[in-house]
Amino acid sequence: MFLPSTNIKVYLAMGNTDMRKSINGLSILVSGHLELDPFSGHLFVFCNRKRNMIKILYWDRNGFCLWHKRLEKHSFKWPASEEEIMTIGKRELTWLMDGLDIRQREAHDSLKFSTLF
Repeated sequence: MFLPSTNIKVYLAMGNTDMRKSINGLSILVSGHLELDPFSGHLFVFCNRKRNMIKILYWDRNGFCLWHKRLEKHSFKWPASEEEIMTIGKRELTWLMDGLDIRQREAHDSLKFSTLF
C-alpha cells in the first residue's frame, strides 16, 4: 500500500463500520462522529463486523482516496478498545494489513536521541 507523506497519523475507528459507506459516508463519519478533520491528510481506517474488510480514507492534495482490502480467507486482527478511536503508527498499520496484531511483543521499540551541544 502507498502511504502518503511522512508526518501522517493513522486513526482506527474502533468497533465495526458499515462497509456500504463510501467516501462521502466515511468522511461524514470522520467529521461528525469521530470529530476529526477528514481533510487533514491523515489515514482513517475502518473495519467491518466480520473483520475481513478494511477501508482507509485519506485526503490527498485535491481529492479523497479510498483504499479497500477484502480478505478471501482469515480475518484482520482488529484491536478491541473502549475508546471510539485509536491512534497507531504506520508500522502498526502495516502489521495489521499483514494479519498481525498491532501490539507485537517482540517488536523493537522506537528510540529517540537528542544531541547535546
